[in-house]
Amino acid sequence: MPDISRRDLLRVGGACLGAAALGRAGRATAAEAPARRPNILFILADDIGYGDLGCYGATKIKTPHCDSLARGGVRFTDAHSPSAVCTPTRYAFLTGEYAWRKRGTGILPGIAALIIEPGRLTVPALLQKAGYATGVVGKWHLGLGAAAPTDYNGEIKPGPLEVGFDYAWIIPATGDRTPCVWVENHRVVGLDPNDPIRLDYSVKRGEPKSMVSGIPRIGGQTGGQAALWKDDEIADVLARKADAFIEKNKDKPFFLYLATHDIHVPRVPHARFRGTSEAGVRGDAVHSFDWTVGQVLATLDRLKLADNTLLIVTSDNGGVLDTNGPDHVNSGTVETNNGHLHNGPLRAGKGSAYEGGTRVPFLVRWPGRVKAGVSDELICHVDMLATFAALAEQTLPAEAGPDSFNVLPALLGEKPDKPCRDHLIEHGNGLAVRRGPWKLIPRGPAGAAKAKKGGGGPELYNLADDIGETKNVAGQHPDIVKELSGLLDQVRERGRSRP
Repeated sequence: MPDISRRDLLRVGGACLGAAALGRAGRATAAEAPARRPNILFILADDIGYGDLGCYGATKIKTPHCDSLARGGVRFTDAHSPSAVCTPTRYAFLTGEYAWRKRGTGILPGIAALIIEPGRLTVPALLQKAGYATGVVGKWHLGLGAAAPTDYNGEIKPGPLEVGFDYAWIIPATGDRTPCVWVENHRVVGLDPNDPIRLDYSVKRGEPKSMVSGIPRIGGQTGGQAALWKDDEIADVLARKADAFIEKNKDKPFFLYLATHDIHVPRVPHARFRGTSEAGVRGDAVHSFDWTVGQVLATLDRLKLADNTLLIVTSDNGGVLDTNGPDHVNSGTVETNNGHLHNGPLRAGKGSAYEGGTRVPFLVRWPGRVKAGVSDELICHVDMLATFAALAEQTLPAEAGPDSFNVLPALLGEKPDKPCRDHLIEHGNGLAVRRGPWKLIPRGPAGAAKAKKGGGGPELYNLADDIGETKNVAGQHPDIVKELSGLLDQVRERGRSRP
């Protein structure tokens, strides 16, 4: 069967109404499907902000590999993470559901149970059904095991394999949370059974018992000494594991979710990156991330897979300096940041309901299929379930991905007749609602905590002429405040927003 053309992709995706079949020839047979479907590689950085890449305006940090992707693909200027912090973003990306709808999806400790129900339709589970090999390499932070506290001394399940991944090589939580060990599929790598892992989350970062490999963590860890990762080798290990997964699955369609540790604290880039940026250790860690992207690009080129791979590079939330912790050596300071604007012109950053919390870099490349350029389409990571369903010819059940919109035309660099999504709920220290150029941060529990400006009342911004959210115009537009407040209430009460 001939390759599916971009025209055929757009014929189906243009309506932006969920999953649909690709191509006019009808649904392919199971034997034919893998040959005609693109590989999907989703690279999710950690804490990289809107202004951290050269293609988004950074001058004190050099990101040649990401910049190359931007030149050859689509660079989005209004793409958002589903949340302004890590765990809820990852939950929403994999499930197609806003994390704020579900209790227990806040930032998790390293001893939390798995928060995605096994058997639920997720991005990897959907692609598995479409004949894809599925893998996750890198930061997980969605809990492991059936009940807390997680026992890391035996078989660890349920985990990534129970929600749709064929292979997993993961950091259980974060680099600054215990346990500081690799987990491959269901077991800790290199664990000596005579030295079991014991975790104590009553230990606060900075206390003597929080030190692991000389770095303060959240939660204490004793035991598991032979299994400890080396912080300055994390990027190298993840790049090797990603390359190995691609190599192993080069002859069939694959989905790889590569979730880097860079540039989350502790920032311990390899010595070859130290001092290479003009923005301190934080900038050096961005260099390490860009190197990782380059390694993956080189693997795709070597295996002649680039032309049949949809590659996405983005971040889990906005940037942050992390200057308030006990570990300035491995986080950076205002002084070492040297004036670098990690969130560009945006207000605030990680954790915030302002644009700096969720507006993130988002680069898409698919040579020969993606029309290169810059897109101002409003999209979100939560949209990947419906979008990948359309790409892989899978029908998305009505109950799945309640907040996931098909944004395939936008990813392809096309201009659909109408926006793929007409609104978005942003999740930071409260909720905010976007529609067109307007953004409302309402008062009360549905909005941000009392704002520094505006006296705690509703905040309304016209992002078309005030991307920095400096002018609260709620008083001038009470009708828009009412309209957006009603929209937010509707999305919350209905339990879904997908068409």
